[in-house]
Amino acid sequence: MLFAVMHFLAVVFALPMLWMVSASLKPENEVLRTPPTFIPTTFLWSNYTQAADGLLPFFLNSVKLASLNVGFLLFFAALAGYGFARLDFVFKRTAFALLLSTAMIPSMVYLVPQYMLFREMGWIDTHYPLWVPNVLTPVFGTFLLRQAFRGIPNELEEAAKLDGASVFTTFWRIMLPQVKPALAAVGALTFMASWNDLFGPLIFLNSTRLQTMPVALALFKGEYFTQTNLMMAAATLTILPPLLLFLVAQKYFVQGITMSGLKG
Repeated sequence: MLFAVMHFLAVVFALPMLWMVSASLKPENEVLRTPPTFIPTTFLWSNYTQAADGLLPFFLNSVKLASLNVGFLLFFAALAGYGFARLDFVFKRTAFALLLSTAMIPSMVYLVPQYMLFREMGWIDTHYPLWVPNVLTPVFGTFLLRQAFRGIPNELEEAAKLDGASVFTTFWRIMLPQVKPALAAVGALTFMASWNDLFGPLIFLNSTRLQTMPVALALFKGEYFTQTNLMMAAATLTILPPLLLFLVAQKYFVQGITMSGLKG
């Protein structure tokens, strides 16, 4: 019974996405037909070609920012997580508590001083504000990876020390491969946050050529406001990369979240 309910809810939640994909392949006069149809009478693949022509520069900007966010954040979060989990230093618990407390501060509180700082640094209308602050303050990633590192048996680390491995060698070659599922989980969440970020580009970017996919989709909506099929094609292209990422990394994502909760 429970599985039947879950399958029913899954179908209900998937219906808007199915309608979006269906509408993206229809002629304009068929999109808003009553009653609605899910299977187009005519498949217009040219809708995607027309939508992609205007979205390619924004797509490349989003890929660039997502890659920078994921790559650098994973590196710094893994270093910090390993340090808090396996190393002993003065005020470690206090430092970790302070790190977690920063996550409680709403972004709106420091938006104005942050904007003023970036303006003085000459970073306004560049991509730096959209990835540098994120990778240097990986609070959630540090917490998740710290939990994952704490779940690794001490014997692995002790064996590496007996072999004469340095702290960084132990981290890089012994410990880091053990937390690949957690890395995949943090990477997937970071990619989604970067890809779907609309607020940051609107605040810090002035040039259209630097904008990302969410902003481009809003601009596309304004340009093709009456052409619902083209808007749905653009929306489908926008959600395709994170959807594919989730489908590919789903197993590792679940494993990463699970192993991060093994030890408190």
